Amino acid sequence: MTETTAHPLEEAGISSRFIEPCILVIFGATGDLTARKLLPAIYNLAREGQLPPQFACVGFARRDKTHEQFREEMKQAISSYSRVKPIDEALWKNFQENLYYHKSEFHEDEGYQRLQSFLQDLDAKLGTKGNRVFYLSTQPSFFPLICEKMQKAGLIYDMNKTKDRWSRIIIEKPFGHDLDSAKALQSELLRFLKEPQIYRIDHYLGKETVQNILVFRFANSIFESLWNNRYIDHVQITVAEDIGIGSRGAFWEEAGMLRDIVQNHMMQLLSLVAMEPPVNLSADAIHDEKVKVLQAIRPFQKEDFETSCIRGQYAPGFVGGQDVVGYRQEKNVSPTSNVETYVALRLFIDNWRWAGVPFYLRGGKRLPKRTTEIAITFKDPPGVLFQQKNKRNEPNVLSLRIQPDEGTGLKINCKVPGPSSPIQPVKMDFRYGAYFGMSPPEAYERLIQDCIIGDNTLFAREDEVFNSWQLLTPLINYWAEKKQADFPNYASGTWGPKAAEEMMARDKRKWRLI
Repeated sequence: MTETTAHPLEEAGISSRFIEPCILVIFGATGDLTARKLLPAIYNLAREGQLPPQFACVGFARRDKTHEQFREEMKQAISSYSRVKPIDEALWKNFQENLYYHKSEFHEDEGYQRLQSFLQDLDAKLGTKGNRVFYLSTQPSFFPLICEKMQKAGLIYDMNKTKDRWSRIIIEKPFGHDLDSAKALQSELLRFLKEPQIYRIDHYLGKETVQNILVFRFANSIFESLWNNRYIDHVQITVAEDIGIGSRGAFWEEAGMLRDIVQNHMMQLLSLVAMEPPVNLSADAIHDEKVKVLQAIRPFQKEDFETSCIRGQYAPGFVGGQDVVGYRQEKNVSPTSNVETYVALRLFIDNWRWAGVPFYLRGGKRLPKRTTEIAITFKDPPGVLFQQKNKRNEPNVLSLRIQPDEGTGLKINCKVPGPSSPIQPVKMDFRYGAYFGMSPPEAYERLIQDCIIGDNTLFAREDEVFNSWQLLTPLINYWAEKKQADFPNYASGTWGPKAAEEMMARDKRKWRLI
């Protein structure tokens, strides 16, 4: 077995992790996610010795393709999208020998039976011991069908009866489209699986800066002692993308920003920032504290839907030196679409630590730049010392940059040299790449490895998903019933609709310039 580095949330040197032999099967292997993210991640894990010697990857899809064709396509994908270039030809020669393709329709019993026989042959050949990871990179509507067919073919094991081997399933977001559908999907999956076998992936949780949030907070008393409503004025979480929806028009018409980004990525970031210290670093202890945060978020009232819940849709504009079309002109989008591409929310967490501290969330497409950031703005110091005439000093801001340029920044006020003594904000900056001399691993690398190991710390638990949907489903229903008359309401290349700025102005605050 291959020994790997300790889990990022575990105390260094106390525990070590061992990866058991296994076969990874990717359903929907001819899709974009496999080419851009999954195979490059698996290749990089192999390159760094983070996979077991007894390992194979099998692509499952409906297109007619040979092993050799699939391998060549994946080689081109890895050459284009891997974080490490160029591809290592010697490594690839060995890697491709255990990369296979299996053709079948998702509904065909015979295809799953053939897959079972093929995997058993690989077990005998490679010594993978019957261990399985199934990655469902398909439309969510296929999840229950695939699980049913796999159980019927004996691909999924009853974990209460089978102790000498294991089977786990990774499910891509979105997990349902509202609270009722998420509960229905969970009920369907539990017909074939136990909850510990289900790994709901949110790739944001695999990013190094996100993994470091708890280390940053709980391993540095200088910050954790200030992490409360006595010292913090407000928190802003921004997920901005400069791209539009591209070829995903049909998907986006059903999802929108609230379902695709806010319900999972942003709520996960919020819970990590706001949670209490866990009793230990086990997965359950961390999940328990995240759930408490989600349960403590104040439910939206009817008046909040107009004043604290802002939605937007991008119009034609100018991004990165190019003219771009508006959302309604994108492929597979209705010319009268009411789907949001921008969301701004104000939330309150009603507990002792955060009482009265607003959390502002904003996420959007076709904004000026691609960035994900958590910004903690501290309260102004009391008194009038060093206050400049007709001008307030800039507040201290701690920024956690998730992407790009992963790192941490702290803005403080300093005296400018000279007799006049003006005060000017300066920034103390830390970047992972510059300090450690390497780019951090891709999120999917960490998450795929964690699933193989059986560590679900960085995956979403059932009750996390339900509590997030419970908060947002009333807003989803309200927006579905009430058409936004001013769509589109922000130009591509700008920071969103005017209503989002007005929401902050009413609170005598403003969005950070990023």
